[in-house]
Amino acid sequence: MSYDLKIIGGTIVDGSGSAGYHGDVGITDGRIVALGDAPDSAEKTIDAEGAVVAPGFVDIHTHYDAQIIWDRMMSISPWHGVTTTVLGNCGFGVAPTRPEHRDMIVRTLEKVEGMSVPALKAGLGEDWPFETFGEYLDAIDGRGSAINAAVLLGHTPLRMYVMGEAATERAATDDEIDEMRKILKQGMKDGALGFATSRAGTHVGYEGRPVPSRACEIEEIFRLAKAVGEMGGGLIEATAGKDLFIDEYPDLSRESGCTVTWTALLAGLALGKGDHEEQLAKSEAIVADGHRVFPQVTPRPLNFEYQMAAPFLFEPFSVMKPAAAADSDGKKIIYADPEFRKAFSDRIEGSRKEFKNAFDKTVISQCHKDGELDEKVLADVARERGVAPVELLLDLALETNLEARFRMPVANHNEDEVEPLLKSGATVLGLSDAGAHASQLCDACLPTYFLGRWVREKQTFTVEEATRMLTSRPAEVAGIPDRGLLVEGRPADVVVFDLETVGAGALERVFDFPAGADRLISKEKGVRAVVVNGTTLRQNGKDILDPEGDLPGGVLRNGRAVS
Repeated sequence: MSYDLKIIGGTIVDGSGSAGYHGDVGITDGRIVALGDAPDSAEKTIDAEGAVVAPGFVDIHTHYDAQIIWDRMMSISPWHGVTTTVLGNCGFGVAPTRPEHRDMIVRTLEKVEGMSVPALKAGLGEDWPFETFGEYLDAIDGRGSAINAAVLLGHTPLRMYVMGEAATERAATDDEIDEMRKILKQGMKDGALGFATSRAGTHVGYEGRPVPSRACEIEEIFRLAKAVGEMGGGLIEATAGKDLFIDEYPDLSRESGCTVTWTALLAGLALGKGDHEEQLAKSEAIVADGHRVFPQVTPRPLNFEYQMAAPFLFEPFSVMKPAAAADSDGKKIIYADPEFRKAFSDRIEGSRKEFKNAFDKTVISQCHKDGELDEKVLADVARERGVAPVELLLDLALETNLEARFRMPVANHNEDEVEPLLKSGATVLGLSDAGAHASQLCDACLPTYFLGRWVREKQTFTVEEATRMLTSRPAEVAGIPDRGLLVEGRPADVVVFDLETVGAGALERVFDFPAGADRLISKEKGVRAVVVNGTTLRQNGKDILDPEGDLPGGVLRNGRAVS
């Protein structure tokens, strides 16, 4: 036998949690055919001497739904060793969408995913190559992608498809829910991984309206989840809200027969039902009782960089409703109004202590008017000038035509608090949000950050434990059965990394999105090679395939590759 590709001389960490061992990996026809002992020759080789050879990482919480249409490389996830992603989280997506609803979907994504309407319109084009969810999956497959994508059918486009603009305004009728169930079942037939929804107060859409999934009655979510179970099961992903949270998830899982994963269990961020320690204890009790309900946790501090042109973090406040609905000129008028300023300041002062503490740590990350303020704490500068922090925030926004940027530490900044969340058997790594909030944060580098910080520097986890957490564990929770392990006969998704150097680079702002829109990126460190379905995608920090040519990824329909 001659292999198509041979990875030689590395320490094989297979994703199961078992001890690593020295050996080679033989790959033929896109599958692993030899592990440990791979004596035959190969057309191509990758030198893994001194490096770890692991399964490609599985990221179960991304938002590449729109980006995958214009960026087949799905950057930046593959840079950091991710070979399988789950799209459609939080109930957002671009399919199914009727042509007459495209503008509403784009404006909704602008608000909740931190991307500009010009970028989305330029990237998706005038004539979208799909309307139904099945056509969307076909479009991804037809265009090709660098890595694998499993896709959840989102509640927001589903509701809008059936109800139009009324989806943001009212409960659905029984007939409308029946129609949604029919479309969802067809989506499962076409290959959806499952169903996703959101009740989060932060999810505010165009004109300051709640996203469609927030306008429904809770019974609708249960009936839709049951439709997934009736099709044989799948994943239910939910973003927490006041009437869909820890107390409801066991019922949702039991009644639907599906695994439920929710976002997110974060240290230092109370979502209304206990702090993170109470939420973790309750989550562990739920799992101990036999329910398949798993909160997503992240190893990274959660920082949001924002402009008052898109005040995402404050939009749940009722005082912000007029600003959320206004255009840029309208926002400026509102921000200059003394009554609004007082009401906004009073609202922040009266916030939960976790939010107030986070706001007090806000940093002026970029002030075009006065570069000397960059990276200074907003409250410190306000104190020096004898004004309230909210006054300074709004003044700087207005003085810079709403272009000043601020960074607020939202959660997960105390690693002593984060550690128990990561170590719990009831949680799963997630919430990279790759593809979303592109101008506000960049956590697509979650895998390399986790390895560099929590394995090498802190030595909290062994490389075997960490690899399992990045590979087989999320694949198992999401219902993606043939990824996440190095096993003979399985698809050859592999990442080779140097444990001594692996990590995530500093954040950089680039302007490479359609229409020249900006985003934050982080370059990888210490990743030698990324292999997808037996084809080497990246080596030594560079793509080695033509982005316009044949690419090795594709849609994992119902979590599985279609041969």
